[in-house]
Amino acid sequence: MTTPEPHRTPTDARKAASLIVLRDGAHGLELLMLQRAERAGDMRSRAVVFPGGVLDAADRHAHHFVVGPDDAAASARLGLPEGGLDYLVAAVREAFEEVGLLLACASDGSAADLRERATALASWRLRLQQGQGTMAEMCSALDLRLDLRALHYHSHWLTPPGVAQRFDTRFFTVLAPAGQEAVADLGEAQELMWTTPAAALDPARGWKLLPVTRTTLQRLTPFTRAADAHAEAGARREFPLNMPRIGRTGDGKPKIFLPWDYPWAEIGRVDPDGRDPPLAEIVAGRAVRLSPRIVRVTAPNPGVMTGPGTNAYLVGDAGGDGWVLVDPGPDDASHRDAILAAAGTRAITHVLATHTHPDHSPGAAAIARASGAAVWGLRAPPHPGQDHGFAPDHEPADGECLVLGPATTLRAIHTPGHASNHVCWLLQEERLLFTGDHVMQGSTVVINPPDGDMGAYLRSLQALLALELDWFAPGHGWLVAQPHALVRALVAHRRAREAKVVEALAALGPCAVEALVPSVYDDVPADRFPIAARSLLAHLLALRDDGAAAESHGVWRSPGAAAAPRTSGDRPDAR
Repeated sequence: MTTPEPHRTPTDARKAASLIVLRDGAHGLELLMLQRAERAGDMRSRAVVFPGGVLDAADRHAHHFVVGPDDAAASARLGLPEGGLDYLVAAVREAFEEVGLLLACASDGSAADLRERATALASWRLRLQQGQGTMAEMCSALDLRLDLRALHYHSHWLTPPGVAQRFDTRFFTVLAPAGQEAVADLGEAQELMWTTPAAALDPARGWKLLPVTRTTLQRLTPFTRAADAHAEAGARREFPLNMPRIGRTGDGKPKIFLPWDYPWAEIGRVDPDGRDPPLAEIVAGRAVRLSPRIVRVTAPNPGVMTGPGTNAYLVGDAGGDGWVLVDPGPDDASHRDAILAAAGTRAITHVLATHTHPDHSPGAAAIARASGAAVWGLRAPPHPGQDHGFAPDHEPADGECLVLGPATTLRAIHTPGHASNHVCWLLQEERLLFTGDHVMQGSTVVINPPDGDMGAYLRSLQALLALELDWFAPGHGWLVAQPHALVRALVAHRRAREAKVVEALAALGPCAVEALVPSVYDDVPADRFPIAARSLLAHLLALRDDGAAAESHGVWRSPGAAAAPRTSGDRPDAR
């Protein structure tokens, strides 16, 4: 099983285009929106949206009446082999049909006076709405050209799988054409409104907003000027496909999840076609089938440090009769019973602990007693906060393989940093890495000296880039796709934090760790400062090893700064 590929749009999705019309209003940036007509069975019924609709085969005939990019240039911008210009033409046509705004110029590209053609344009607008004419015919009759020079590609959205009618939609921005007034067609567009993004998002208005509309409004909220929002779209170089997915809430109701929502990737893995939306909540004790080889059971220990709870993974060959348990979790009777129930009649032959923090390894002994399993893992280091009762039968070497069957192999990957004895396990056939606490979903892990080591952690992260990976199965949270991208982001985040440490040391002079925390972790709530101080100390120790920081008696400074004199009030070395 490999990473889902949402960028491959299905052939049955209807191609569509939408135009985000921008202008400066009395309260800042305003957008033109419309309320769609009420139609039974249509998810867009009564929704407030941007002007737009499906492509028409006749849109291609208007290519000869365009000023702006040709099809090759438009297709390259949209990431298509051909047909990109059809989307731009459709966006202009739909805006003209629905709200009466026309992006047009004279045949030589100069401005055209549309007021003198107002009567003819009104007639053509009606004909287009009724399917009795085309944009090409209108341009030929009125000696006009569609002016596509000012359109900027904004985003790409695909309706979720499992929905009866799917749309593959490209969104474009444009500044409102001068001298034109938007008028609803009273067919598709029942009502028009110029609104700021914040006002459109205001729940008090009660507007029905589709996920794509809501997200677009949220992304436009920071802008106060139309020109700035338009320019930002024009400057973009990457346009990922945004495809929502459908999961179920605890009461069985469907719920939309977007690509940046934690359950999104896992939903796509277990239900790629949207035929049976899975429960999109992590429930302690519930067995979740992630593939023919993997079942996840989450412990009932949610919290600030553990998220929804510690994940235990049963891994076995699809045709085999045994399981390997990765991370037994805390020594909790209900969790142990849930794991054994999920294993069913198949024996647990091995228990693997990624590391010996109290939320990951203490359950190993009880599971081993109940099942006769051999316990694998590295012994606990002699530091506080470790499961010193962990007694492995075997300590795996880096790269050592555990063969579960003819098509299922786990390989040990030593990843010190979060813990000196941390081991990830690679399920080679699925290119999936059980990461323990080496990589978390949605947050960075705490590096807590003396056992935690920031330098070792960054080296262990970099080493993952050499592995062929499609998935992370973390110790807390959901499955994570695009693991290499996440690793690069984590390394970049840690390097940026390191730079803030260096800047804070230079600005604040010799000081204790606690004095640096508010400056270095100014993006973290104050109640998390004690936790942040642990990773900050790890950064300082790594900088000291690299010669970029100096320390004496628990007081830190830039390497070129003079050490502060020690007084009787100085605390001892915090390491």
